Amino acid sequence: MKLRTRLGLGLLIVVTLLSACVGSPAAMPAAADGKLAVVATTTIVADVVRQIGGQNIQIATLLPVGADSHSFEPSPQDMALVSKAGLVFANGAGLETFLNQLIENAGAKGRVIDVSQGLALLSGSGDAAGGNDPHVWTDPNNVMVWVENIRAALSQADPQHADAYQTNADQYTAQLKSLDAWIREQVTAIPEANRKIVTDHLVFGYFANRYGLDQVGAIVSGYSTLASPSAQALANIENEIQKYGVKAIFVGNSVNPNMAQRVADDTHVKLVYLYTESLSASGGPAANYLDYMRFDVGEIVAALR
Repeated sequence: MKLRTRLGLGLLIVVTLLSACVGSPAAMPAAADGKLAVVATTTIVADVVRQIGGQNIQIATLLPVGADSHSFEPSPQDMALVSKAGLVFANGAGLETFLNQLIENAGAKGRVIDVSQGLALLSGSGDAAGGNDPHVWTDPNNVMVWVENIRAALSQADPQHADAYQTNADQYTAQLKSLDAWIREQVTAIPEANRKIVTDHLVFGYFANRYGLDQVGAIVSGYSTLASPSAQALANIENEIQKYGVKAIFVGNSVNPNMAQRVADDTHVKLVYLYTESLSASGGPAANYLDYMRFDVGEIVAALR
């Protein structure tokens, strides 16, 4: 029996035993302290859920700080969390490729909330053709849609705290609107000729569309970090960088920077590190979504100014 097959069987057995112990989803919506038990896939989704849920929820996050959403593989402990959760909040839009099997094995299909539901997704071209851009959170206006989807799901699952969820949602939406205005103001400091960005993979499409930048291309010309670009693809992006006078290559701190560093060396441009798929650790410069966006915008503006 192959190792992958044995592992999959082991995970299924764990989940089956857990399901037998905890009962059906309807019978276990709350944690031991009376709070609604929820799970979020990424640290970014978890932070937004936390802002809306406040003290009335107990939240666990599947992906640890610094993890790459595209390459994450869940453990039996992750399946246990999902199995016991009243709700599971996911970015959706095709980001969590691991999620379908995890949800099926954990028997949690009816409890998954796609926070990006209702958003108009960007469609790919070139190597990204056939898929949609899942990095919707790079535009705070999309996160406002998250907020409403999260509020509605929490209120339905826990109606006695619906007023608190609404209040939290209203307050957080106001903060997101202020963030949006601040970003627009910051971008005006970048000369129009310099508003061109190259990244490790295509992660800033929504940000570029909202704030008037041009996402010229990426080291990996797709929405996932998993692809390996050919020598021709690397030559093409180097040509684009030189053709458009791109001033920096932006790299997420959750990916291997070696290939981006090679391109930066070849083209004599700066390599600038950003937070992309994950927040920072608590106490870091991007410990919540608002600070995450402020940090990245600050780095982008400083590099392109």
